[in-house]
Amino acid sequence: MKLMNNKMNLFKKHIKISVSLLLVFFASCKSLTPVQDINKQQMPAVYVETNDTINSASIKWKNFFSDKNLGDLIDVALKNNIDLQMTLQDIEIARNNVKLRAGMLLPSVSGGISAGNEKVGLYTSQGAGDSSAEITPGQVVPESLNDFRLGLHASWEVDIWKKLRNSKKAAATRYLATIQGKNFVITNLIAEIANSYYELLSLDNQLDVIEETIALQKNALEIVKVQKEAARVSELAVKKYEAEVLNSRSLAFDIQQQIKENENKINFLLGRYPQPIVRDKVAFINEMPQQIKSGIPSQLLANRPDIKQAELELFATKCDVKAAQAEFYPSFNISGGLGFQAFKPSLLFTAPESLAYSILGELTAPLINRSAIKAEFNKAKAIQVQAMYNYQKTILTGYVEVSNLLSNIKNLEQLYDLKNKQVQALKTSIDISNDLFKSNKVDYFEVLMTQRDALSSKLELLEAKKRQFNAVINIYRSLGGGWN
Repeated sequence: MKLMNNKMNLFKKHIKISVSLLLVFFASCKSLTPVQDINKQQMPAVYVETNDTINSASIKWKNFFSDKNLGDLIDVALKNNIDLQMTLQDIEIARNNVKLRAGMLLPSVSGGISAGNEKVGLYTSQGAGDSSAEITPGQVVPESLNDFRLGLHASWEVDIWKKLRNSKKAAATRYLATIQGKNFVITNLIAEIANSYYELLSLDNQLDVIEETIALQKNALEIVKVQKEAARVSELAVKKYEAEVLNSRSLAFDIQQQIKENENKINFLLGRYPQPIVRDKVAFINEMPQQIKSGIPSQLLANRPDIKQAELELFATKCDVKAAQAEFYPSFNISGGLGFQAFKPSLLFTAPESLAYSILGELTAPLINRSAIKAEFNKAKAIQVQAMYNYQKTILTGYVEVSNLLSNIKNLEQLYDLKNKQVQALKTSIDISNDLFKSNKVDYFEVLMTQRDALSSKLELLEAKKRQFNAVINIYRSLGGGWN
């Protein structure tokens, strides 16, 4: 009786110690500081450059780009682009990670069969017991005993503190973030192809302008040669015109190389080896850049895939912090097994004698390695703060991009008008200078400089128009258009 009382007192003492440890444990868990929100700047209600309510980002890319040849190129790229295909695998990885996290919420059940043989020492508690025990009347337990087993084993971590559910939620959110990442890749891919396409059309027209200029310069060179024979000009004038023709031809070769490199760039984006790019260079002259409606800044939050991706990543890090915090709390595991066990195969399915089962409930809490868990928790918090800043940076970047491009579009419109007027004036001045030169009223140098200025202004006009197209394409992307 006294021994029983001692055991009861010892058991109660252990219970008190365990309860005290748990109380200290939970008190320390409550001291974990949550992540503090960073200061957020209020997004402006409207853009300074415009006050639109309609947003061009809602236009599908097939309707935004009217050039059929460009549309065909984009279609091929969306099927074959290597970077996009790699991004699709990121989505597949994230999808399977969600399935993995969901599976961890369910019990783990395994089945198996085993066979073995065991001999224990005689001078052990088990050996001494077996030597004096009988399996059946008159048959003692043999020294070497077979062991055959067939059954199921299950284990399950009961998600009391939502650690596993938060991990699943984080994985599901990151899966959605990869989809937005794919959309962001698509918007950039379409913009890059469109920019390269209009760069190619611009180069085609620049080459035509240079070739037309070369023809004019060759004609002028022949006139100067005739005038030299008539002693109206010197050999210097002939050499100056020859040098000008050679310079224009060198420009043509440079443009041809740029055309080749641009074609190869587009083919690379389309995931194919170099081949001619089908295009209509006349369309570049006749087509005008589409008018853009910017909408209001808050629409960026819903339209831009990179902002939505950053927002989802931020939410995922919040779930990670909750999951990391749950590591401090006790985990409750249930495990058990059910099957048949016997020392002879013929007795394996003898019931209920060969029936074997077990069940165990276990509550465990970290005590010694809490510093490592705390470090993991602080790491998760730091990642969440980093995600907050990244979200704010992405929003700010989007607004600044749109603001810059809106200003750029307005300035380019004025630049193009001025360059167009300059070209028209120089076209007229070329005819005037040629007539004056033939009548010996101006020097050949003035004619030469007029042709040079005209060539330069025509190339600048084409460059200005290309920049207009680029600005419209880039703002369409920056507003969040192109992925739908």
